Order: sequence, then C-alpha cells, then structure tokens
Amino acid sequence: MPAKIRLQRRGRKARPFYHIVIADGRAPRDGKFIEKIGTYNPIVEPADIQLNFDRALYWLQSGAQPTDTVRTILSFKGVMYKNHLLKGVKKGALTEEQAEAKFQAWLSEKEAKADNKVKESELAKKEAHKQVLEAEKLVKETRAKDIAAKRAAAIEKQVEAAREEITAEATEEAGEVKEEVKEEVKIEEVKDETPAAEETKAEATEEKTEEPKEEEVKIEEVKEEEPKAEEKKEEKAEEAKAEEVKIEEVKEEEPKAEEVKKEEVKEEE
Repeated sequence: MPAKIRLQRRGRKARPFYHIVIADGRAPRDGKFIEKIGTYNPIVEPADIQLNFDRALYWLQSGAQPTDTVRTILSFKGVMYKNHLLKGVKKGALTEEQAEAKFQAWLSEKEAKADNKVKESELAKKEAHKQVLEAEKLVKETRAKDIAAKRAAAIEKQVEAAREEITAEATEEAGEVKEEVKEEVKIEEVKDETPAAEETKAEATEEKTEEPKEEEVKIEEVKEEEPKAEEKKEEKAEEAKAEEVKIEEVKEEEPKAEEVKKEEVKEEE
C-alpha cells in the first residue's frame, strides 16, 4: 500500500487551513488518513508551519511520497536534508557526528535567514503602513488645500461683493454730496439776490405800514365818537323816560282834581 504525505483542507471559504497527514494514495483528498503530523496556515505572513519532525522523517524513510507542496514544506523544515544525510551515513560517506554537525550548521543558517526574512517582512509592513499614512496625509493635505482654496474663493467673492457695495454707496454719497453742493450754491445765489428784493419789499412794507397807521388813527377816532353818540342816545332815552313819568303823574292828578270838583259841587247843592 503506497502511502502519501499530503495536505488535507480545513477552514472556511476563502480562509484555507491545512492539516499535514499520512494517507493512502488511493484515498480521496479529504478522506480517511492514517496519521496527522502537522498543520499549515498560508494566510499569515510568513506562513505558519507546525510539524512533527521525527514522524515526518520516519514516514520518509518508510517510503511515503510527499506531494509537491508538502515536499517544499519538508525542505523548509530540514526533514529532506536530514533524510539525505542519513542516507550518506548508511552508505558510509559520513559519520553520524558529521551528519549531525552539518545539519545543525544548516539549521542555524536557515533560522538566521528565517529571522532576517521575518524582520524584512516586519520592516516591509512598517514601510507599507508608513506609505499608507503618507498617502493619507497627502490626501488630507490635498483636501485641506482644496477646502482652503474654496474658502479663499468664497472669501474673495464676499470681499468683492463688499467692495462693490462700498463703491456703489460711495458713488451714491458722492452724487448726493454734489447735489447738496449744487443746492447750497443755488441757495447762496438766491440769498445774494434776496437782500435787494427784501430791501425793496421792506420799503414797500414801510409805506404800507404808514397807511395802516393812519387808518388805525381814523378807526380809533371813529370808535371814540361812537361811544359819545351812544352816551347822547342814552341821555335822550333817560329824558324821554322822565317826561313819560311826568305825564303819568299829571294824568293821575287830573282824575283826582275832577273828583274833588265833583265833591265840592255836591256839597254846594
């Protein structure tokens, strides 16, 4: 029964994770297996490999055939090199001590390379992160510049609008000032012309005022004469009343005289 060292897929979709197994060469890929000797995670950087070194070496010496991917993994871990050295020991080309010394030298060199690779990968990650930050910084700066340019353009528009308003107001004020100056000049001209006219008017008014004074004197004289006439009328009315009283007294005395006369005539009879 030919055995194979292969990968058995696990993990969800788009997140593969593999088991390193010993299985029958006639079994399906994810079917039954004889033994699990490790795991392989290709997603992480660098890839994570967990391997049972002794069991992998045993199955290689037993004749198990690894797949291409598993052969690469075994070479990376030194299983293939150790198997090659042990074959040389069996042939008598090397002793076990020499084979072990060569393997340890190779292993230390491999570990140093792996460490350098890890450091390089970390540096690459840092550099990539730095580049991302710089790119974001550039994007932010460009955005800030665009925003500043837009704000500056808006401020310039506002300033231009304010300047236009100020110039319009200044022109309006200048026009008003010119009109006021023209009006003041006209008023001064009119004032200069009016004194002569006022003098002529003053003379005319003086003449007119003299005439009203004469009329006032006449009116006062008439008013003084009118009260005198009224007093005379009142005196005449009083005299008329006195005459009426006298007439009434005379009328009253006449009946009395007649009665006296009648009484005297009666007595004589």
